[in-house]
Amino acid sequence: MQAFQNINFPALLNSVVSLTAAFVLGGLIGLERQYRQRTAGLRTNVLVALGAAIFVDMASRLMGQDGAVRVVAYVVSGIGFLGAGVIMREEGNVRGLNTAATLWCSGAVGACAGASLVVEAALATLFVLAANTLLRPIVDQINRQPLDVKSAEVTNSVYVVTSGERQKEVLVILEKELESLQYPTHDLEVHAFGDEDVKIEATLAATAVDGKVMDQMVQRLADLPMVSQAYWSASTTD
Repeated sequence: MQAFQNINFPALLNSVVSLTAAFVLGGLIGLERQYRQRTAGLRTNVLVALGAAIFVDMASRLMGQDGAVRVVAYVVSGIGFLGAGVIMREEGNVRGLNTAATLWCSGAVGACAGASLVVEAALATLFVLAANTLLRPIVDQINRQPLDVKSAEVTNSVYVVTSGERQKEVLVILEKELESLQYPTHDLEVHAFGDEDVKIEATLAATAVDGKVMDQMVQRLADLPMVSQAYWSASTTD
């Protein structure tokens, strides 16, 4: 019966507003992620925002403002573990950092909503969406520029295996392919590969490339009769 005694209709209405705001605002962030087919999409971002709002709202009702502040601290660290689960490392390339950061921000939006800071939660949502949409063209443009420094955060390389006799012919084809894509090379090396073959390694100057375009290029190279293998990879450096 104590459950009925704990019902406080004004406080209950406040909780409805807070959770609705967390649901809607988390959904807005999740829609952008779902549209881009990210690991954490619509439902994940909604649940993160809702979960943060529920905990903060509950702590606020049970323990007041001090309790809400303590729970927010736990939300911040707890979502950090959740975000780590979506970060992956593939062939030396780190993926999912932006998705993890977005989840962290969804938790912050939910915590604001749970603390009845609905306007602040809406404002935070706008900034998160701006970071994931408006800044994307700027980042892509910067990453496609040739580097003027010797070290880079990401190194993209193309590898082609061919026979030693056809090495020069394949080198010319590879250089033409990269020039047509406007991906200048930072370095070009040839290594022995087995008894008769060689492996051509072309290191690109650009820190970011279009994965689909690169896949299509290496497929064209792999289809050449004189090429036995063709692939590309991205690696991070300290």
